[in-house]
Amino acid sequence: MRQILVAGVSVRALAESAARAGYGVIGVDGFSDLDLRAVAVAAVRCHPYSARDAARLARDAPCDTVIYTSNFENDPAAIAELLRSRRALRGAPSGHKRTLWGNTPAVIRRVRNPLRLAKLLARLGFAVPAVRATAPGARSTMPGAAQEWLLKPKASGGGQGVVVWHPGERVPRGFVLQERMRGVPGSIAFVADGRDVVPLALSRQLVGNRSLGATGFRYSGSVLVPPGDAMLPRDGEILARATELAVAVTRAFGLVGVNGIDFIARGGVPYPVEVNPRPTGSMELAERAYGISIFATHVQAMRGKLPEFDLVRERLAGGRGRHAGGAVGKALVYARRTRKMRDTTRWLADQSVRDIPPPGSVILAGRPICTVFAEGRTGAACLERLIARARRV
Repeated sequence: MRQILVAGVSVRALAESAARAGYGVIGVDGFSDLDLRAVAVAAVRCHPYSARDAARLARDAPCDTVIYTSNFENDPAAIAELLRSRRALRGAPSGHKRTLWGNTPAVIRRVRNPLRLAKLLARLGFAVPAVRATAPGARSTMPGAAQEWLLKPKASGGGQGVVVWHPGERVPRGFVLQERMRGVPGSIAFVADGRDVVPLALSRQLVGNRSLGATGFRYSGSVLVPPGDAMLPRDGEILARATELAVAVTRAFGLVGVNGIDFIARGGVPYPVEVNPRPTGSMELAERAYGISIFATHVQAMRGKLPEFDLVRERLAGGRGRHAGGAVGKALVYARRTRKMRDTTRWLADQSVRDIPPPGSVILAGRPICTVFAEGRTGAACLERLIARARRV
């Protein structure tokens, strides 16, 4: 059994997919949850978490292949560090590195530049939110001006650190202003070989959902909705245009493996707000709904082979996985107050809960406790069940 290293803030979902595909997983993340330990050969917790520290902890892992998840895309140097093993540090031949199954640091530097990305997509004819590195002039910030702005970290992720910008405020170093789009948040997950793409999932994103304990613009989960669902109006048009976006970004930056694009949909048009050049949170829903292996799909794409998968057909057919038909969703449950977890081992047998913290864990207010899953005939019914399940945590 080939062993691979998976590193990131939370790697449980990808580790489960890899284990089902027959790989031995060594996981390095910020939680070392019970369900990660259940499927991994070894699990190492990096606490407090940073991509650099996670990469350093991974040096001793006895494997030659590595995959990263969020938030390594914000630190190309950490990806480079992740490729070094202790064996290499102790005098292996020059140039010896682990094999990377994912986008290279050079690709990451380019695609994660929000100014470069917006300029490129606008030039190619796509509708994009305006992005700028400095505050607008006084004329554009007069009362009654139509344009609103969000202040976003360049190293963004999951909506953390994103706030509404008010005229007169400065734009700190490491931040940009992005035009605030009013619409429906969503994402497309796709697999790429550097030129062509195959869409894997179209989802409605849950953002700042207070019923789940989230605030602001924090990512709260995703729902795969059936065609024509009111939760994602004009989904057919959105999927077609989002796929065109994925093709354009892939060809411009050479993306490989599984990736995602977050967008705000207005009138059937997806306005891209961020490219996630690595496995994304909604992808495990594709495994549940359509019966595909995200990990195996990622590996095959790294070898230049894209799957024969038709997302339009699968959505119309209602899926063919264990959870076929209707909507399938996941939600992050955030702690409303600091709490100490009791016996969480019983959750391991519950298919509706994942990312299970060990007994005795102290979860600070505002931090995620776990992830819950639900299904429903419609997106709204699925969301209602997600919220109900979250209340029982």
